[in-house]
Amino acid sequence: MKTNSQSLPSAPDHTTNRFVLFLSGSLLLGSLLMGCQDHLSPSLAPSVLTLATGLLAPLGVEVDAAGRVWIAEGGTGKNDGRVSLLNNGAVVPAITGFDSGIFQGDVDGLSHLLSADGLLYILHSNGKLYKANVASYRTGDAPQLASTLPFEDVGAFVLAQTIAGVVIDNPEKHSHPYQMTVGPGGDLFIADASANVIIRRTKGTGALSIYANIPGITNPMPIGPPFIQSVPTGLVFDDTNLLISTLLGFPFPAGKAIVYQVTPAGVVSIYQDGFNSLTGIDLNNGPIVLEYGLFGQQGWVANSGRLVRANKPGTTVLATGLNRPTALKKITANSYFVVSLGDKSLLKVTF
Repeated sequence: MKTNSQSLPSAPDHTTNRFVLFLSGSLLLGSLLMGCQDHLSPSLAPSVLTLATGLLAPLGVEVDAAGRVWIAEGGTGKNDGRVSLLNNGAVVPAITGFDSGIFQGDVDGLSHLLSADGLLYILHSNGKLYKANVASYRTGDAPQLASTLPFEDVGAFVLAQTIAGVVIDNPEKHSHPYQMTVGPGGDLFIADASANVIIRRTKGTGALSIYANIPGITNPMPIGPPFIQSVPTGLVFDDTNLLISTLLGFPFPAGKAIVYQVTPAGVVSIYQDGFNSLTGIDLNNGPIVLEYGLFGQQGWVANSGRLVRANKPGTTVLATGLNRPTALKKITANSYFVVSLGDKSLLKVTF
């Protein structure tokens, strides 16, 4: 995310704009703010079913046109990132050898997946948008090497804007393509969780442009910088506008994260606020958002993540007790795949 170095004379490492740091559990804080009051779902208690465990720093989940479930695993930091396929409860590596490193104690590598145009698009923190044709892949096939995949360098485009100094403010000179969605006309929209911008990739030509800048907020807490950046983590189109979930940077105040709305003209406004740190969004009879959790004195509080319906102005909590969830994918009107980074697992949440 963007930072103002002049306002942080002794800025510690966790103020860097690498999104992976926002998910770090090693920072110590002085106090934990409580979230806003929410309505509970009137339905029966939600069920959480574990579908797969032992995943390697999982961050993304996607379902392709054939109904197959794909998972993005960051790896262990030893260049062992991989895209895997869920097969009868087993996780089968399909594409292996993605760059995977350790940055400030956390795995840094693969981000999210998207099935579109007959391809599996794969984002990586190295700035690349990989394109994998997995239509012919069958369980039991030898994994494809990531080095053989064609890719587009989205990060280079973002850094070019930064160097020009006229489009975005990205003083740390870094790009982290994090999540994506398909918009009107088939264009691809990519959230950059380091430069805090939305990038538009035109269908057919692949031309890139900056679609929107995501603003931050004034820090409401007595610790941390005076201004906190809103990091885009998820995005989805309604009939007209783009909705964006955000995760506020350090000190990660509870109840302050925002869902932004961007009109076709690129006008950014607040759609709804009052959330805890958000890592995903979907449309399902209105927006449904994924809360990563609360940040306490010992870092991220285990099992404090939630699945929440944004009723505007209120909210309805659909599921609680999630352990640092990072992605959601709709199965039915009342069930979702959810990736748990904290439990290294893939879940089915029904509400």
